[in-house]
Amino acid sequence: MADEAVGPAGDDCGRYCPSFHQTVELLGRRWNGVILHALMAHAERFSEIRAVIPGLSDRLLAERLRELEREGLLSRTCPIGAGAPRYVLTAKGRALGPVIDAIASWAAEWSRAAD
Repeated sequence: MADEAVGPAGDDCGRYCPSFHQTVELLGRRWNGVILHALMAHAERFSEIRAVIPGLSDRLLAERLRELEREGLLSRTCPIGAGAPRYVLTAKGRALGPVIDAIASWAAEWSRAAD
């Protein structure tokens, strides 16, 4: 069809792609992108994640970590004798690495916050 749009990966979702929309909404939800960025930079414990994201409350961090876990992007593990739980990206979460890196590169070049 001439009016059908094909995405950059060749997926034929038409003009509106629900899976793309859902993903953009998830990544764009307040704090989710920066939490994933922190996890990709090897922050694993709640306190480590909180330390690299100024302005994020404990309550909201806990809520977002639960959401990202429900979405299958990270897993929460409690190693015996290791104290606080660890948050580790799953294969699904790690697959977002190039996306998060691309957003970080774009932000470094174009974002007004970088000025």
